[in-house]
Order: sequence, then structure tokens, then C-alpha cells
Amino acid sequence: MYDIIIVGAGPAGLTSAIYARRSNKTVLVLEAKAYGGQIITTDKIDNYPAAPHISGYDFATNLYNQVLELGAEVKFEKAIDIDGNKVITEKNTYEAKAIIIAIGVRNRKLNIPGEDKFEGKGISYCATCDGAFYKNKTVAVIGAGNTAFSEAIYLSDIAKKVYVIHRNEKFKASYYLTRKLKAKENVEFILNTNVVKINGKDKMTDVDIKDNEDNITNLKIDGLFIAIGQIPENNNLTKDLKLDENGYIMTDENLMSNKKGIYVAGDIRPKSLRQLVTATSDGAIAAVNAIKNIK
Repeated sequence: MYDIIIVGAGPAGLTSAIYARRSNKTVLVLEAKAYGGQIITTDKIDNYPAAPHISGYDFATNLYNQVLELGAEVKFEKAIDIDGNKVITEKNTYEAKAIIIAIGVRNRKLNIPGEDKFEGKGISYCATCDGAFYKNKTVAVIGAGNTAFSEAIYLSDIAKKVYVIHRNEKFKASYYLTRKLKAKENVEFILNTNVVKINGKDKMTDVDIKDNEDNITNLKIDGLFIAIGQIPENNNLTKDLKLDENGYIMTDENLMSNKKGIYVAGDIRPKSLRQLVTATSDGAIAAVNAIKNIK
């Protein structure tokens, strides 16, 4: 039996592991995919205190290596269920005195014709992952938040032309990102418009866009980057936990769920700000309170 099992190896989960190991607790971190979570795809982090201009990959790798150096055990197994104090993966069953869920969120989809068909064949949800494939080509970014504008800024240095498509005229992105994106000469905004269909044969070649007056036109592009937000990564792990109306796991001020001994950290819980700094903060708070519960 472990003292603490952490499900998810993003910034929140890995920070929990650091705090737990520094309290000499036995720790198992379970991760279904790759360490780092969504931050690993970020080209450059500029808003984390005392770590300016570091890449998301380097930040995540430093965090992961720190966890290993402290002696935490990390297994790349997908957790599929929680039964009392047991975490069940596709391969094994593990027991713990406390569990921290830090499974994060996943990218929201448009749910329009052609999206699933051309994912990875012209459609991407990560510019830093796939932007290099579109050097000197024409691409479009859907969205108007910080993620979308960061993606568009990154792509503007690679692609010949970048369209930014948004359903209205209001931007959610910060003033800094908005000003920076508007200064790019190869960026064009298409506002009050939705993408309604994605076309192609073996790969995406163009999209149909519809304005607020229901006029449909065709836009030829080589790549489409969708950045319209995230939704909670809910699965069987959360079946017995209290969720809010949007599917995020509810917690008390100590980040404990409605089930004693099960804590929650990171983007999977309701919060007004989802940033790297709040994820690591959650990880620390969840671990410290899990340790107190064990004692």
C-alpha cells in the first residue's frame, strides 16, 4: 500500500508528488499518456514566477525529473476506476491511504462534419506540436482566448498567412496577446463567423464558413488549429464524486472531494483561473492536506 496515489502527471499532479515525497510519504504517480499535461505543448512560458521564457517541455521535464530524484514512483498506466482506497488501472490494482485526482481537461471540439475525419490530416489542437508542418502555408485558428491567440502568434512566425476565425467581435485574450497578434502583418481576423464544415479527400483542403447573416463562403487553407477551450477529462474515476454543472469535481477549501481521502488538484476542479501557477498551487495544497489526513 502507498501513502498517496496521484492520478495524472501534469503540473498539479507532479507538484503533489514533490510535496508528498518531501514529507517522506510513499508516492505512486499514474499517468495514461505522457508527463507534463497540456503545458508540455506550450512553446514558451512567460507568466510563471522566476522562470521566464522557459519552454513548456523543459518546464515539465524539470518537474518530472525532480519527482524522480525525490524517489516517487511513476507508472504509465491508465487509471480506469477508483473503488474505495483502490485505484484500478488497465493493468493493476493499487491501494493508498489517500488519493489525489489531477486528470486535467481535454480540448473542446467543434463537432462539425469533417472534424473527426481530418484530425491529424490538416486539423490540429496544438500549434507548437504541428506548426512546423505548415511552413510558408496558409492556416486558420479558431478561437479568441489566450490559447487561440498564443497559437496564432506562434503560427504567424511559421506560416505565410494566418486567419483568426471567431464567432463574434469580443476577444477573451489578454490585452498583451491581443496587441501582439494585431501587430502581425500576415494575420487576418474573420469575425462574426463560424466554421460549419471541413472539406477534403485524403486531407483537409478547405472549410465552409458562415457569417451572422447565414451567408456561407469557402476558405482555402492548408491547416486548421482549433482552440475553443477545454472540457473536464471526466471518466469512471469521477463517478462517485460530486460535480458542478459543467462536470468539474467539487472540493472543499482543502481540495478534498465529497469522498473522504480523495483530493483534487488542477484544471479538473472549478476555478476562475486555469494557469500553470494555479495548477502547481493546487498540487501543493492537495498534498499537504492529504498528508495531514494520513497523520
